[in-house]
Amino acid sequence: MQKEKYKIGLVQISLGENLEANMDKACSWAKKAIDKGAEVICLPELYRTKYFCQKEDAALFDLAEPIPGPSTEMFSAIAKKYEVVLVIPIFEKRARGLYHNSAVVIDADGKMVGLYRKMHIPDDPSFYEKFYFTPGDMGFKAFDTRCGKIGTLICWDQWYPEGARISALKGANLLLYPTAIGWHPHEKAQFGKAQQESWQIIQRGHAIANGVFVAVVNRVGHEIQKEGSAGLEFWGSSFIADPQGMIIAQGSVDQEEIILADVDLSRIETMRRNWPFLRDRRIDSYEGILQRFLEE
Repeated sequence: MQKEKYKIGLVQISLGENLEANMDKACSWAKKAIDKGAEVICLPELYRTKYFCQKEDAALFDLAEPIPGPSTEMFSAIAKKYEVVLVIPIFEKRARGLYHNSAVVIDADGKMVGLYRKMHIPDDPSFYEKFYFTPGDMGFKAFDTRCGKIGTLICWDQWYPEGARISALKGANLLLYPTAIGWHPHEKAQFGKAQQESWQIIQRGHAIANGVFVAVVNRVGHEIQKEGSAGLEFWGSSFIADPQGMIIAQGSVDQEEIILADVDLSRIETMRRNWPFLRDRRIDSYEGILQRFLEE
């Protein structure tokens, strides 16, 4: 039976070159979250590596791992031992030459109950993800866990209302967005504040429009992957928003920390009764949403 109340823990950390060291660090921080009472814990996008997509280099495909693999083995044991739900973002090697940016959901009994493959793949300066990742082909999901249905979307997905809506329509009470987003140092002074605020506002909007909790976990640190480049300054600021879009917990821009918040699913019922967006949707009039662009 699902819990009506539980605590979320977001693991906001910096990550280095060594895969095993990153795994050990993430494991240690996950246990810190458990010690603080977290029952659903999420790591940042591509937690096991530095953000390697700053450059295109075929040798970096060697960073990928299969599912099941080292990450699922380690975190399944932790989930079972401490009876917690874990969301583990992984650079997935699906087959030879076929790779995804994925997230595994492990339930409190240690069993893998979900796999989500990132649907929206960006291609921007220092975010060259189309070189590495095949777009997801499993659709948007809501996974049954001890703490209810959880939707997992990843980074660039967070800008698209369609993914949030479909996950919510499938019953997700919580949308989790593992993330790796930051500033280009040369743009920060002019555009940084607006970029960061837009990122937060769009996701708070998903919480409001769907009447769900939204939790976003980012990494911190200044990472330089390509020699001679300015790198990326990851802005942390991991946060949890309630179904009214109010921020109920938020991290700093540059510190490693656990961001914690209590989830009360009765809050969803209250908000949806008062703001019945799902009731009033005009599902008879949205056929145009499946078109790339509508010509008059």
